[in-house]
Amino acid sequence: MSAVLEHRVDRLEDALEAFTRSVGVEFNKAYNGQVRLQQEMLAFKDEMRVFKDEMRVFKDEMGAFKDEMRVFKDEMGAFKDEMRVFKDEMGSFKDEMSAFKDEMKDFKDEMLDFKNESLRYREEAERDRKSMNRQWGELANRLGTLVEDIVAPNLRRVARDLLGCPQPDLFGVRLRRRFNGDSREYDALLVCPGFVLINQTKSRLISANVDELLRVLSEFPDVFPEFEDRRLIGVLASLYPDQSIVTYATSKGVLVMGMGDETMDVLNPSALDSGD
Repeated sequence: MSAVLEHRVDRLEDALEAFTRSVGVEFNKAYNGQVRLQQEMLAFKDEMRVFKDEMRVFKDEMGAFKDEMRVFKDEMGAFKDEMRVFKDEMGSFKDEMSAFKDEMKDFKDEMLDFKNESLRYREEAERDRKSMNRQWGELANRLGTLVEDIVAPNLRRVARDLLGCPQPDLFGVRLRRRFNGDSREYDALLVCPGFVLINQTKSRLISANVDELLRVLSEFPDVFPEFEDRRLIGVLASLYPDQSIVTYATSKGVLVMGMGDETMDVLNPSALDSGD
């Protein structure tokens, strides 16, 4: 019995030792697991703290975002109102443009009418201008004839009273002679035994008329060689010659006739004693 018992006891001790070892191993495993769990819990706690901080930041950001969205919503409301006003203004602008288009069409029609009227006016003005020029030409011709008709009879009186020739040998108005294949015309020509009066009559005298008459005088002996031995006296005539022209003519020895109280008079008889 004891041997059997002893054998059982030995087996029990072995089982107890194996159990103890097993319990120890499991304890160590449990302890190590608890340590790891504790470490993991600490790490999780730290992560949760970080997450909490991040959530607080996120909450703050969401609050700011919410405020921004509220501002954006207000701005969108204002923009919507502005767009509504703009839409209304565009409608009004469209109506105004339509009215402006109609006005421009009316203006275009008016401008076309104005253009046509202007064209008619220019054509009428051109006709009037041509008619006026023709009338002025006719008037100038009549005026020239009138002056010549007044001047010519007085040349006889000038020859008689100023130069002592009661009866001229020759007296002609608008006298013309051929010369060198051309012709020379004189408003009036009076020939006396000792001199020849050569007249040019102008509606208005200028200094160039004096120089032109001097050229006519210098050529006269070649045109009328039969009178080359006679004194040549130039006479410029106009109704109301300017005093400056009278002075210049006097210096060149040219007589100037102008309207006096009753008829044409010589304004510078002293020119007979002067001249270049």
